[in-house]
Amino acid sequence: MGRRFAAAISVWLALTGITLADESDAGESLRLFLGDVVSLKATFRQSLFTADSDTPQVSSGTLFIKRPGRFRWEYEEPAPQLVICDGSKIWMYDEDLEQVTVRPVDETLRGTPAMLLSGQATLDETFEVLKSYSEGGLDWVDLKPRDGNPEFVSLSIALRQGVLRRMELLDSLGQVTRVELDDIVVDASVADDLFMFEPPPGIDVIGVGGLP
Repeated sequence: MGRRFAAAISVWLALTGITLADESDAGESLRLFLGDVVSLKATFRQSLFTADSDTPQVSSGTLFIKRPGRFRWEYEEPAPQLVICDGSKIWMYDEDLEQVTVRPVDETLRGTPAMLLSGQATLDETFEVLKSYSEGGLDWVDLKPRDGNPEFVSLSIALRQGVLRRMELLDSLGQVTRVELDDIVVDASVADDLFMFEPPPGIDVIGVGGLP
């Protein structure tokens, strides 16, 4: 790249509030966060952007992570839903449908952000770091799944002061899912029983392996 073109690019990035970051900084910050955090509690806002709508589908709730291997997503709005990983199985409970779907962890999480955050695998085992940059007060790392996951194309993770704040996932249909975290408590006291699930009486249980 010529010096004049490189300088022009630098000016444009400065004007748009984007600065290139050293991968060893942003990427290493993400590795440290994933390696050091034992537990996490946060509220989340999840927005799904589709090509056929100008209005995103928004949901919100509370997230709990306890590594290795356990997480709990409590969806509160617009309808109550629960996703629990107990380390070996994932339980997905839809209260309105009165139905629980259960799947093995390896089959469901392979090469996904959830596998990364819950400590089922390391960053470099599951993703290739494409680039790092700073934008809007956040340090971003763009990632690509190593195993060619057919369900999504890329993942961007943003940190502020070394703590996870946002994720943006581009799937194979061109849809973007954005998850924003607030009220974050790192290494929070999280009870083990939050990651246990007992299907309510009369609820249909569907999936490989059934009940444990």
